[in-house]
Amino acid sequence: MIKGVSNNRAWLAVVPVVLVVAFSAVVPLMTVVNYSVQDIFDVDTRLFVGLDWYRETLRDPRFIDALLRQVTFSATVLVIEVPLGIWIARALPRDSRATSAFLILLAIPLLIPWNVVGTIWQIFARPDIGLLGVSVAALGISFNYTGSSVDAWITLILMDIWHWTSLVALLAFAGLASIPSPCYQAAMLDGASTWQVFRYVELPRLKSVLTIAVLLRVMDSLMIYTEPFVLTGGGPGNSTTFLSQYLTSMAVGQFDLGPAAAFSVLYFLLIVLLCWLFYTSVMRSEADG
Repeated sequence: MIKGVSNNRAWLAVVPVVLVVAFSAVVPLMTVVNYSVQDIFDVDTRLFVGLDWYRETLRDPRFIDALLRQVTFSATVLVIEVPLGIWIARALPRDSRATSAFLILLAIPLLIPWNVVGTIWQIFARPDIGLLGVSVAALGISFNYTGSSVDAWITLILMDIWHWTSLVALLAFAGLASIPSPCYQAAMLDGASTWQVFRYVELPRLKSVLTIAVLLRVMDSLMIYTEPFVLTGGGPGNSTTFLSQYLTSMAVGQFDLGPAAAFSVLYFLLIVLLCWLFYTSVMRSEADG
């Protein structure tokens, strides 16, 4: 290669990836955006309505209620799963023959399909035959996730914690394993407490992996559909109907393609916005630090 002249042929290797992404993501997204500004009567009959479906969706109390439930659920599981995952990762042995076995056991919930997870907890929490339901009833506590919205929420949150805390724990364990032992030795020589070791030695080095873990959990919890659909069906009433379930009933059940498309675009923008705000705040605090 002549000095001063760049060779851009390597970019040709990226072309297949760009084409696949455009076909699998950008093209369907543009189709949904196109549908969101039209009133579709049939295949050949459409009426341009502009932003009417967006205004209608934002004024829909069912959309607002589902959004509040979605944000509440996501915030709740994040507040529990992130500290719990870090605690589990710190409790795991790092230089033991049993470490691999613990990691494999920890990863098992992540390997189970989402519909199977919902089915497992549907049986597990049943008040008549489920181990959880029967155990709670034996304590004299009334528990029925199909009849009580509070019990349904508790079951959903426990199910999500069981399913996804392992992801945070595995990522945190990987971050902890990368910390050089001299860092711990220096902290011991300085007489640092367990909390000080965590605060000043481990937590700064966990920031990158925890950022990834929280981003993954934010995106997944905001898109949760299969587990609550199988477990509660959105009930009792609409107490566990999240955005994804409401969107499915609108698009598939009612076949309102225009409003459903506008709903999808707003749903997509919500997830992107929340993830962007979180990532930007983390990067800004890291730069300031």
